Amino acid sequence: MLPKDILLKNKQNMPPNPKTIDVSVSVIELSSEKRGSITKLPSKKAETEYQVYPNRWLVLFIFVFYSASNSLQWTQYTIIQDAIVKYYDVTSNQVYWTSMIYMLTFIPLIFPACWLLDKTNIRVCVIIGAFGTGLGTWLKVFSVPQDMFWLGFAGQTVAAVSQVFVLNIPPRLAAVWFGPNQVSSACSIGVFGNMMGVAMGFVLPPMLVRASGTTEEIASDLQLMFNIYAAYSSVLFVFILLFLKASPPTPPSAAEDFGSALDSNFLLSLKTLMTNRNFILLLLSYGINVGVFLAISTLLNEVILTHYPDAHLDAGRIGLVFVVSGMVGSVVCGVILDRTHRFKETTMAVYVATIAGMLVFTFTLDCGYIGIVYLSSILLGFFMTAYLAIGYEMASEVTYPEPEGTTSGILNAVVQLFGIIITLVYERVLGAADDRAANLTAVGMLCAGAAVSAAISSDLRRQNAQNKNKESLD
Repeated sequence: MLPKDILLKNKQNMPPNPKTIDVSVSVIELSSEKRGSITKLPSKKAETEYQVYPNRWLVLFIFVFYSASNSLQWTQYTIIQDAIVKYYDVTSNQVYWTSMIYMLTFIPLIFPACWLLDKTNIRVCVIIGAFGTGLGTWLKVFSVPQDMFWLGFAGQTVAAVSQVFVLNIPPRLAAVWFGPNQVSSACSIGVFGNMMGVAMGFVLPPMLVRASGTTEEIASDLQLMFNIYAAYSSVLFVFILLFLKASPPTPPSAAEDFGSALDSNFLLSLKTLMTNRNFILLLLSYGINVGVFLAISTLLNEVILTHYPDAHLDAGRIGLVFVVSGMVGSVVCGVILDRTHRFKETTMAVYVATIAGMLVFTFTLDCGYIGIVYLSSILLGFFMTAYLAIGYEMASEVTYPEPEGTTSGILNAVVQLFGIIITLVYERVLGAADDRAANLTAVGMLCAGAAVSAAISSDLRRQNAQNKNKESLD
């Protein structure tokens, strides 16, 4: 054997570079499988190294505070509904619509927003959303005169429109920036930002605006509140321009690499999603759960003041602990999903616990001890609010490799529709009967949602793609 032949044979028998991973990247084969269940990887091999970058955490936490800047405006008026009615001389129904406008505008606008996210990137969409959120806060700065409620409502509408560039981002950001063992936790932290804003929105207005104050005092308090919100949103917009990047230099995982290699077709993705049985069932169960959350949050001030007339601050604080406990639950569930990948079991456990928490909240609301209401709100919030993050990740699993922004956008559109319907039903029952009847109606809806959730099969397509990649390395 010639020396040249010996060298060639030795080269062929050399072990692969341990710093590289063999992955399949045949886009043609994967594209043919894109519309079905992803159970196998393509056959042609190339060397690809997957790594995550430290600045992913900076991007995530900038998004968290950006998301909070939008959601803290959601209940800005409704949580101090009595003060707003007295100061602006408007009806309670008009005040409630400052919350429901968030739900109403989302439904038609989420589809163009999803298309834009699919065709551009996270940075472009976040900049548009941050600009709109800031513009909404500045319109409110000039809405303090008593005849300018319409301008405040216009600012609220602009912020509501901007929400379409917030709620569909977390699963996409997590997939683009984080590896397979952190993607669920990252998504949960992204949703954490929205809940943090809701929590701030519950507690800040009652602290800043004196419901029992004079007209001059309420005007001064409203001006201070609007100025604080505008300053926060403006500073955050500058941070987004300077530090929020669209994507890392290389994909963080095989699943993201395969998904980004596909030529996405927005209309075809919609058709595929609308024929995905598991996704349709998830839309219904998720819509019911989060719709009940939206209804309770919108009418919380009225419900609490019915039993505790002087508890203006407590209404906001109960909303705060309700959401903060959910933030903890969201992160806990995200860690559980990353470690166990038991999406179906976690979903069902959280849903059943939500029903139990809702029953406890219902029958302790009129106990006469406000401290008990705090405790029941913590229990309910831990599970009900935590389901927000679980639903995002479940949707990404059962619809892979469809774009995460599109799946989460449709998910949230259905949520807003359910939110409007359930809020109107809850308000109607609350007015016609009492809060117990309204809450028991919500319990019935949650039971229906749990039944639908039980029918979802455990078809974890993203996990299957990742596992197939691991098998190819063995």
